[in-house]
Amino acid sequence: MSRTLASQLGYFTATVLKAERRWPRGKLRAVRAMILFIVCTCLQPVPMVVRGQTPAREPASATHTVAEDALTLPLAIDIALRTNPLIRATASGQELARAQIGEARAGRYPIVQFGETFARSNNPVFVFGSLLEQSRFAPQNFELNSLNSPDSVSNFRTSLVFRLPIFDQRQNSTRINKAELGLLEADTQTEIVRQQIRLDVVKAYYGMLIAGAKKDAADEAATLAEADVKRSRDMFDTGIVVQSDLLAAEVQLAEFRQQQIQSEGDMTIAQAALNTALGLAVDTPQKVAGELVERSFNTVSQEESIRLATEHRPELARARLTGQSAREGVRGARGEFLPRLDVFGGFGVSGRNLIGGSSDYTVGASATFNLFDAGRKARLAQAHAAEDVAAANQEHLASQIRFEVVRAYQQYVSARERLKVASRVVEQAREGLRIVQDRYQSGLTTITEVLRAETTFVRARMTLLSARYDHYVGYAGVLHSTGMLTDVQSFVS
Repeated sequence: MSRTLASQLGYFTATVLKAERRWPRGKLRAVRAMILFIVCTCLQPVPMVVRGQTPAREPASATHTVAEDALTLPLAIDIALRTNPLIRATASGQELARAQIGEARAGRYPIVQFGETFARSNNPVFVFGSLLEQSRFAPQNFELNSLNSPDSVSNFRTSLVFRLPIFDQRQNSTRINKAELGLLEADTQTEIVRQQIRLDVVKAYYGMLIAGAKKDAADEAATLAEADVKRSRDMFDTGIVVQSDLLAAEVQLAEFRQQQIQSEGDMTIAQAALNTALGLAVDTPQKVAGELVERSFNTVSQEESIRLATEHRPELARARLTGQSAREGVRGARGEFLPRLDVFGGFGVSGRNLIGGSSDYTVGASATFNLFDAGRKARLAQAHAAEDVAAANQEHLASQIRFEVVRAYQQYVSARERLKVASRVVEQAREGLRIVQDRYQSGLTTITEVLRAETTFVRARMTLLSARYDHYVGYAGVLHSTGMLTDVQSFVS
């Protein structure tokens, strides 16, 4: 309760006590009850707000931004698969392929055209034909003067024409098949992009975790070095050690502070890399949940990994679809040596004006065969060459994928073994540092030995963190190389 409120309440109470002798008893009880209520209300505890600290807020709504909530790996994958620009590009590619299928299938339907033409001329042939179309031809039009020098005639012609291909040398069916294969290729491209995004997010996510862990290790090392400097300065002031010991401790502190500065920059870079993988602005604040703990992953043999890659890699599936599309191109080029069959029809009305006139219709069929087309053999040769190129690319891609599997598998095995060694080295370095510190406290060794042991311990911790990161990323690389990086449950289960 503030001083102003307390003083006002005290003044009000004193005034009431002075006047209570003049008030009736019932009114006095009511006034005393009101005073008691005011005092109790004012004396209720008030939430304390520390300077620099905001009061507690109500629970947030169900909608949170990435910067507000801790980012888990599954959440990061979900965000990336929704906001990464490559996902939008593949979605547009799928829409394009569907539109191409619709365009190709439209070739099976007739083409219907509506036309309205107007012509006026005194050309004898035009006049003769127009009068016949308009059903206005009369006996006097057979006169020689009318036939040779007719008056100008206007003709309005309204027409409705359709054409339907019955057999178009397999061109339309080839376009349909290639468009459908194109849609399947777009689907496989989407899966390629999704797996690549998962790999990028895994690398960036654990990259931010390791950057944070290395920053913590650098901070702890700097704190340890500051303690060494303080202890060395105190011992130097009392004459226990020489100045060189103090200088060595200060040099050690400077080196660890440089590591701190480097780790802060690495944190910023890791955050930018994660935001780029997520498809967000590079400066979006991120709070990543989890830590790089030791984990064992279930892997198959290298030979089995190669077999899985030949079955599941979407790149190989896309290459096979490209080969099928090339074979369809050969089929279409060979179809140009076959005849073409179409049916057609038309309905028209001719008159001297837009209203009324004489109607007529036409139906028919046409068969055409190209006796000579110098470009057919060239187009067939191009189709065969495209088929050979697709087959060669597929074979090369298969070899490249086998190499990628071997490389990813060996990198993972190497990271796993290095992790085992790094874990033992950290324990040995920690124990060695403890022994050296005890010997230094007992006066049995020099500060140089202590600083060397501290440097060894810090380096071992950094190596262990890097080995853990390589272990995680190596396993993700194995999954990606075999086409099995369809989720990240193995990293969180």
